[in-house]
Amino acid sequence: MPKIVLLWTDIVLYLMLAALVWYGWRIRVNANLRANWFKVLRDPAALCAGIVMVLFGLVTVADSVHFRRALPPAAGAPAGTPTFYATTTESLLDVLLARQIAMRETGYSEPLAYLGLQKEPIERDGQQLRDFPRLKFGGAHLSDPEAQWASDVALRAAAGAVGGLLLATFAALATAAALRRSHGGVAGALRDLLADRTDLPLRAALATVTVAAVLIGMVVALMGHYHVFGTDRTGNDVLYQALKSIRTAFVIGTLATVATLPFAVVLGILAGYFRGWVDEVIQYLYTTLSSVPNVLLIAACVLMVQVFLDKNPDLFETGLERSDLKIFLLCVILGLTGWATLCRLVRGETLKLRELEYVQAATAFGVGHARIMAKHIAPNVMHLVLITTVLSFSDLILYEAVLTYVGVGVDPSMNSFGGMINLARSEMSRDPVVWWSFAAAFGFMVTLVLAANLFADGVRDAFDPRARSFRPRLLKRSAA
Repeated sequence: MPKIVLLWTDIVLYLMLAALVWYGWRIRVNANLRANWFKVLRDPAALCAGIVMVLFGLVTVADSVHFRRALPPAAGAPAGTPTFYATTTESLLDVLLARQIAMRETGYSEPLAYLGLQKEPIERDGQQLRDFPRLKFGGAHLSDPEAQWASDVALRAAAGAVGGLLLATFAALATAAALRRSHGGVAGALRDLLADRTDLPLRAALATVTVAAVLIGMVVALMGHYHVFGTDRTGNDVLYQALKSIRTAFVIGTLATVATLPFAVVLGILAGYFRGWVDEVIQYLYTTLSSVPNVLLIAACVLMVQVFLDKNPDLFETGLERSDLKIFLLCVILGLTGWATLCRLVRGETLKLRELEYVQAATAFGVGHARIMAKHIAPNVMHLVLITTVLSFSDLILYEAVLTYVGVGVDPSMNSFGGMINLARSEMSRDPVVWWSFAAAFGFMVTLVLAANLFADGVRDAFDPRARSFRPRLLKRSAA
């Protein structure tokens, strides 16, 4: 049996999943929350972006189940010999992508290529010559690649696309079956879906599912025989690196945001409620913090963490545990240095709320300050917290890329978009240009950040009364 490994970031991600389940229960029992989230879902862009975020989230969850394989016992070992485990930590995503890990080449190769990028001395027909070598894995099943490659790639991509279309068709039929009672049967539900005459923008959602299913189907059909996004300098599959980088982006975006909440919410409410010297002290704190350049402050903190990790290598059994603790502490550092903006917003909202009638009435009846802040102030500033949290997610993903690019981000042994872009810096200046590592990292990161921004816009429009602007929905006219 493998040994389950719980990393620091795994524990926090599991706790956040539990918090999401609890929040989902709160939405179910709270009519106001349910109404606001239905407004989010009625925004086509937000709904489609949410589907994309869920797909990225599934990759993150699969990459957050870590374990170490049990090593086979030595020959002739007596019964009762303790089990030893591998020195490398794997994840469920590594198991799913075991083929891509095993398909390691000797150097660069272009996307979907069957030849290496650089000429090497090879022997052909008894003669030594310099030519592009055949890849060990990419296109290795082709007996005559020059004649078979184009048709093989086209057929496999078409088969994957057809599989994705079948999956999307099944999703559309399942949706129509779920709506059959309110739309006059399955046929009527399908007509209303195509005409966009549903309460939620399900046509846009199904279009997103279709595009995602087709793209995923094509990649899955090709990835077992080709390097879809090519290989890097050491021959590693770039698609595998990009998928592994998704978890790093999610960890930075979520954990760093959560780390800011205790300071921002508590200090903001205290400053706005008590005012006076408490307000002045807290304003002095976040004004001083805001005056220090963030990059320099974060770099100094990260370098101190790096010195601690280098001096205490015995604290970690595997290299992944060391790099995971570094990214966890990086999230804490980002949280400790980035709470000023949200604290300022919460303080301003609390200054307004403390003057309202129900807060004044609670004070007149002798309710304690702590109970007023917990029961009357905090719940009414949560919309600001939610909006700021969602908006900050994409900013922190870009921040990680910048920090890793300048060398003060995540550990070099951990896959990240910033690390891929940093390694691609020298590759873009060589001849021929190695563009696919940069393009893969850029494409995945832009997709994730764009989805997060569109979803954040929907949340802001739904929860902020001053920013609500909804597109009118065309509903099915009832038969008179």
